[in-house]
Amino acid sequence: MATTSFYDEISRNKRNSILLTGFVFLVLAALIYSFSLFIDDQVISTLFLAFAFVLASAHIFVSYNYGDKIVLKSVGAVEANRNDVKDVYFVNTVEGLAIAAGLPAPKAYVIDSGELNAFATGKDPKHASIAVTRGLMKVLKREELEGVVAHEMSHIKNYDIRFATLIAVLVGLVAILSHMFLRFGRYGLGGRSRGKGGGIVVLIIVFGFVLAIISPLVTRMVQASISRKREFMADAGGAKLTRYPEGLAGALEKISKTNKGTLKVSEAVSHLFFADPVRSHLDGLFATHPPIEKRIEVLRSM
Repeated sequence: MATTSFYDEISRNKRNSILLTGFVFLVLAALIYSFSLFIDDQVISTLFLAFAFVLASAHIFVSYNYGDKIVLKSVGAVEANRNDVKDVYFVNTVEGLAIAAGLPAPKAYVIDSGELNAFATGKDPKHASIAVTRGLMKVLKREELEGVVAHEMSHIKNYDIRFATLIAVLVGLVAILSHMFLRFGRYGLGGRSRGKGGGIVVLIIVFGFVLAIISPLVTRMVQASISRKREFMADAGGAKLTRYPEGLAGALEKISKTNKGTLKVSEAVSHLFFADPVRSHLDGLFATHPPIEKRIEVLRSM
């Protein structure tokens, strides 16, 4: 962990964002092409392919430019109220730490939940947002809240937010298309599978079915591919920014004791959060966060 610089991490996250977009686009292409094979008419099938690829490209463009707004809306986050004392303190904390980090001040959002959590999103530091739950603002002390916000600020500075936001939106599209494919497939294989090259067509359609069935698993694997080292690096970056590792360690300790895993968010965006908001039987295999106990141990050893 100590041998990797923050500049290396920024470059890696920018590169991984491009690779991820290409990978998901290929998965979408495979699903769309398999879907088109159900259409008997060659002209209609070709038009469907052209339309679907334009639509997928448009979705990726929208995901990149507006994915943060989609994510914020999906978790019910609202912009912090500058007429509310607690919200104002949170906004001031965000703005103060942004100055310390040498970043533009992210927009501040609040989630109406008693759970203790937070996340950052956006395509780059100039278009970033930080959201926290009301429970987090209510329970944490000043230095603990600063530690959490500083952790999220580190994610913004390292461009983790671009990669994580793309994952949240793009894998969701794959899951939706997979569901449509499986429902449509109940009507049976298309007439084109009985014509010339039928064997290959059937094979491609079967591949499409397999891909559609395993897409939820693929989604979890892509989320798990977000290196746990990023969370450790964001913890280290947050501690460096506040000069007080114990603040962040104390916040993690309270989160471990308080949270019940009841924050209502999609699995597609759970990896964005400061601590895993959803408890699942898959956590042991596809955990996107390091164990809280380990994070606390590392922070207290600084």
